[in-house]
Amino acid sequence: MTSTPDFLSHLNPSQRQAVEHFCGPLLVVAGAGSGKTRALTYRISNLVLTHRINPENILAVTFTNKAAKEMKARIEKLFADRIAQEKHGKPLDLLAPYEQTKLRSHVYKTITKPLWIGTFHSLCARLLRMEIHKYQDEQGRKWERNFSIFDESDVQSLIKDIVVNKLNLDDRKFPPRSVRFAISNAKNQGWSPDELEANQQDFRGRVIAEVYRAYQDGLAANNALDFDDLIRVLVLLLKQNEQTLAYWHQQFHHILVDEYQDTNRTQYDMLSLLATNGADAKTFKSWQNRSVFVVGDADQSIYSFRAADFRILMGFQQDFGDDLPDDDTRTMVKLEENYRSTENILQAANVLIDNNTERIDKVLKPTRGKGEPIYCYRADDELQEADFVVGQIRQLEQQHPEVQWGDFAILYRTNAQSRAFEETLVRWAIPYTVVGGLKFYDRREVKDILAYLRLIVNPADSVSLKRVINTPRRGIGKTTMDRLTQAAQELGVPTWEILSDEATVKTLASRGSRNILGFVDMIRLWQSQVDTLPATEIIQGILDNSGYIRNLQDQDTDEAEDRIGNVKELYNAAQQFAEENGDDSLLSFLANAALASDADDKEDSTTVSMMTLHSAKGLEFPIVFLVGIEQGLFPNFRSLDDPAALEEERRLCYVGITRAQERLFLSHARERRLYGSREPAIPSAFLSELPRDLIETNTPTAIPSQGIEMFSSAPPQKKLPNTNARDWAVGDRLVHKGYGLGEVTHIFGAGNKICLAVKFPNLGKKIIDPNITVLERVE
Repeated sequence: MTSTPDFLSHLNPSQRQAVEHFCGPLLVVAGAGSGKTRALTYRISNLVLTHRINPENILAVTFTNKAAKEMKARIEKLFADRIAQEKHGKPLDLLAPYEQTKLRSHVYKTITKPLWIGTFHSLCARLLRMEIHKYQDEQGRKWERNFSIFDESDVQSLIKDIVVNKLNLDDRKFPPRSVRFAISNAKNQGWSPDELEANQQDFRGRVIAEVYRAYQDGLAANNALDFDDLIRVLVLLLKQNEQTLAYWHQQFHHILVDEYQDTNRTQYDMLSLLATNGADAKTFKSWQNRSVFVVGDADQSIYSFRAADFRILMGFQQDFGDDLPDDDTRTMVKLEENYRSTENILQAANVLIDNNTERIDKVLKPTRGKGEPIYCYRADDELQEADFVVGQIRQLEQQHPEVQWGDFAILYRTNAQSRAFEETLVRWAIPYTVVGGLKFYDRREVKDILAYLRLIVNPADSVSLKRVINTPRRGIGKTTMDRLTQAAQELGVPTWEILSDEATVKTLASRGSRNILGFVDMIRLWQSQVDTLPATEIIQGILDNSGYIRNLQDQDTDEAEDRIGNVKELYNAAQQFAEENGDDSLLSFLANAALASDADDKEDSTTVSMMTLHSAKGLEFPIVFLVGIEQGLFPNFRSLDDPAALEEERRLCYVGITRAQERLFLSHARERRLYGSREPAIPSAFLSELPRDLIETNTPTAIPSQGIEMFSSAPPQKKLPNTNARDWAVGDRLVHKGYGLGEVTHIFGAGNKICLAVKFPNLGKKIIDPNITVLERVE
């Protein structure tokens, strides 16, 4: 082991402590803007440089492809700069272009390419391409290595067919989208159809379990997996096959996980299996030359609707660590220095989030100046609110030459709030982008060509076959296809197998057989070359042979021209993927395209950004407008009588506040149009939790008084005859049988339906229902 180079000297003490950790488990509690990506990047670099760990023995999991790409780029630059100094005595940027390219190529081949860096889905897909043939599910279903990855529209199509046609269910009682959500949730819990049925024993649960069984049959028949299966199937395979688990346990000596608070149970199972070789994490002791390094922040956990469970992060110390108090532990480091926001913004965020009870105590510490006060604006309605926001954007852009449109972000709780802002921005000719619109890989023409490509790679993919066999129209009617599909189902074979037999096609399709056989010949031509030609050539060949481009050109419309541009951009995407990854195969490109996400899109620096708070996670902007902060809107109505959901809403507000670097504006309206009529709006209780001395307003009523009831919109409850249901007050001292002496810090609810947040020495805050818990008041 060589001495540690001083490339770590500019890390702060906490970052350095995390980076220099070598073996064993470590939880890095990384506050917003605290440099967590830097810590991950330098840790990987330190493992390779200082401890001589082979890059192929390092597994780093991110939550977006964009984050994975950024991490690789940072590592590549760090190593390239280091080698440039060692070999040439100057920084990389000062070398001749030829030398820079040569050096970067060397780093890519020896360091970044062997590293296993990617999202859960992309890494699992990569592992399953090698191992899935060893897997068999509880019903004996099997998959081959050339499986397709069904996107959401493919999944919806399959589930709708099962609900309506196969099981003859009423799709009003069993909406396919609702059924899909229930199945996805079951998969994220790691449940099979039988386990779902056992956990949902009512009639609806039994029916959804039956749809789930048929859905898995459909996936297997198409040799396809959905996104949830990519992780679930790998976990089941690792549990099934001890040799396979042992192999990958030996492969991955050091495991790093970003955004650990966003993991779900299936993802946790995968990480635990690989780290411990299937042993109980609490008793696993074989940490020689091995580590689990997770980075996250419970205060930024906002994805419970996607089955993310921040309690996994909260339980890391019990599962993997030493479970000692924060001041004594050797298995937790806190990154609290914030490099993003001004002191005023951070102080507001700290005070707000301290009202939550389920968290790991930390305080964001400013490294920048105090900054401008936060401004809270109370508008008469949503139109005046939009006028205020756009007026501020125009004023700041005019007063400060260095400010660009891309420096502004408007964040809201729901997409429906965007309309008033969009109309006002249009009126003033200010360019804007609504993040979350129809993405590139969701566009019809792109999905059409991807379906052609997936059929070439995986002939069993009947969903893709059905999409493209008559796209563009080639005289193959629905009746003909139904006849062929029915024959395939009755024989228990993929539809492609029926189409591939000339005699069968001529018998069943009669007049349409010529067109079908022509289509089959075209697909077979490219199937025969899929292992030898790059993805770009196959894409170009399909565009030419299928008549897809020619059909669009014949339409001669602006829309058709745009669609041609999108199809051509798919070719560019394949070319870019090959250049960036050194892999020009069609199979690899399709896996990458299937796993592309909204969060991977580049932010546009030339337009004002508009997005929901959930979409804003991981981003930062100089100037942020957090709008519609009203009771029932933010926090939303569903959380008003659920303390746990309310805490997540507060975390969402915390995330919104900490997106701001320089300026933060808050706004709410006195009334708001809902479903056509105007309704009075109440300022959010979150506003009352912010420190008033940091906030300027346009009216004294812009900030509500302290102690606004979180349940103010809930109907009054009849008081039950319980001696514990009484009028509690903040500051009351009490004794709990299990926790001892405590003090009430916050009250949720009204009337009989209240919960208390009570702070207990050495235990932190607990949420307690006084209606069902014996509490003794201390006078």
